[in-house]
Amino acid sequence: MTDGPDISIVAAMIGDPARSNMLLALMSGLSLTAAELAREAGVTPSTASGHLAKLKDAGLVLGKRQGRYHYFRIADTDVAHAVEALVTVAARAGHLRTRPGPKDESMRRSRSCYDHLAGRLAVDLYDHWATLGILHQNDAGTNVTVEGEGFLTERGIDVTLLKKSKRPLCRTCIDWSERRNHLGGSVGAAILTHILSNAWATRDGGTRVVRFSRTGEQQLVAWYSVPPPE
Repeated sequence: MTDGPDISIVAAMIGDPARSNMLLALMSGLSLTAAELAREAGVTPSTASGHLAKLKDAGLVLGKRQGRYHYFRIADTDVAHAVEALVTVAARAGHLRTRPGPKDESMRRSRSCYDHLAGRLAVDLYDHWATLGILHQNDAGTNVTVEGEGFLTERGIDVTLLKKSKRPLCRTCIDWSERRNHLGGSVGAAILTHILSNAWATRDGGTRVVRFSRTGEQQLVAWYSVPPPE
């Protein structure tokens, strides 16, 4: 194929081990300094600067100087979605870099996928809402049903406001650890914001782990579940 976007350029950017480690670190949704990303990639600061310049030129990351530090983050949700999709394919193919351990279990349970929740808890939420008819999935994608809009509004998610955004309301990701869908898009991002603002969970430092307290997890499940009839 000679017409259309040249995916080989982007693939080459992501395919370098140092740059892929940087992108995976940024999938926490946090902005990290060049020095922090150098440590994640296992390279010197000067080498990291070269890699980050290439990622920035390719439109994969954005950089912003604040005081004496230069912070970087994933450019947008399309980039995050592409990285998560590659993680899924790599996991399915068995290309894993470490044996499962305690840290892996934390990642499997709940983690950030850029700006939305991923892992077992996120998959359970998606499955529950699909079963209840809050979400409807077909060949065209996943959408919030009319009943679902009312359900979300009652739970503090302003669907009317989210609809005004250019970003898709719902977007699904194949969860790399669970191999089933979790919810992204503006609704998925709003859910993670709601979780953190209510202190049900906290981000685990610079990692992707979203750590729930026992009470916080119970509150999440109660929040996304339909209350019993009176």
